[in-house]
Amino acid sequence: MATREELLARLNKIEDDSNASYNELNKAAERFDRLANVAEQADTVIDDIHEQFLRTTKLESVDIGFLFTAVALQVMRQYLLTPMTKRMGDQESAKKTKESLLAKKLGMDSEHSDRKHRYYDPSLEEIITNPVPFDANIGANGALSGGGHMGHRVTTLGHDPILGLYFGTSNIATSTLTNVRFESFHIATNDKKDYFKNRASTVKIFDECCDKLINQGMEGKKKLCASLIKEIIHLKSDLHTKNSLPFPFVASLDPKMASELAEYGIDLSNIVDISKQAAASALINWLIAMLHGTLWLANQEEDKKLYQVRTHKILMYSNLIATTSNVVAVAATEGIAVYTGDGKLAEEALRYFDLGGLLVTVKRIATDSKFIYEVEREFMARHWYDYVENAAKEDL
Repeated sequence: MATREELLARLNKIEDDSNASYNELNKAAERFDRLANVAEQADTVIDDIHEQFLRTTKLESVDIGFLFTAVALQVMRQYLLTPMTKRMGDQESAKKTKESLLAKKLGMDSEHSDRKHRYYDPSLEEIITNPVPFDANIGANGALSGGGHMGHRVTTLGHDPILGLYFGTSNIATSTLTNVRFESFHIATNDKKDYFKNRASTVKIFDECCDKLINQGMEGKKKLCASLIKEIIHLKSDLHTKNSLPFPFVASLDPKMASELAEYGIDLSNIVDISKQAAASALINWLIAMLHGTLWLANQEEDKKLYQVRTHKILMYSNLIATTSNVVAVAATEGIAVYTGDGKLAEEALRYFDLGGLLVTVKRIATDSKFIYEVEREFMARHWYDYVENAAKEDL
């Protein structure tokens, strides 16, 4: 049986434990009240942090200078460097191409049809001085059918911007024509005009080209080299004509589809021009970003990501301003052209529509907005954590 002293000691311990538990409960309640107060002020605190982020990443005077420089460069590019190429007629384009330095050096400036026909083996002079064989159409008898308004441009493989480098070069080197059904024909001359003579073997065409490359010494290599150069020059000659060239590979699958796509403006000329616009716009963006970034490297006093937000804002705003001004200018000019019935003005206005720049702008809005959002989220999370941590420390 416990003594009186032992009982008193136990009671004192129970009392001490109760007091300690009560104190802990009081502290927990105070901490809970404190956190509840923090939660009540969450909207205000978050708004304050957001405002702090906006102030920190606000464009400064030097940034405004970069912004207007970027806009000026983009606008100059739109109207001076990368308007859509003016289309020419086939004859005008061919004449201009033949007068080029490379064509003159090759001897193409005096082209005329005069094929001294030898199956699969024209002379080097014939290759140089005769037109490309896949422009022939007399006596085709349906071999070039199905091309729609683009005709032989989509039914001969020599006019494909990619496949033509292989098939077109082989056709020139063997005085043949290969259509999109991979049927080949010998091309001969009669009364100074090229015509379909008879069927040729597509397989033998490539066998003969390999023979020229491997077994016919320097003469055979010269023939293939001249054929490749002539193919490239011919593609360039057709590139910015009214019908241009089909989208690569499509004609070999469906010439009618290639022709229909061209009617909607999806041809090689527009693709090349739009690519130039996009590339030039992206180059200006890269230049501005690089130069603006060097200012941070000079002192590195500011948080790098927050500084990069300003860089992204400069790029996004400059692209948006330049693209908007271009769309408004083109639309206004088109409206005037429609009102006055001036077809030439309408056509000229569309040449300056910066579709490549518009695509770059859309991409910039998406990527820059995402970057800014992610940096702001990190900024707000860090500052919110600091606020809650400080509030908890005040309880201690």
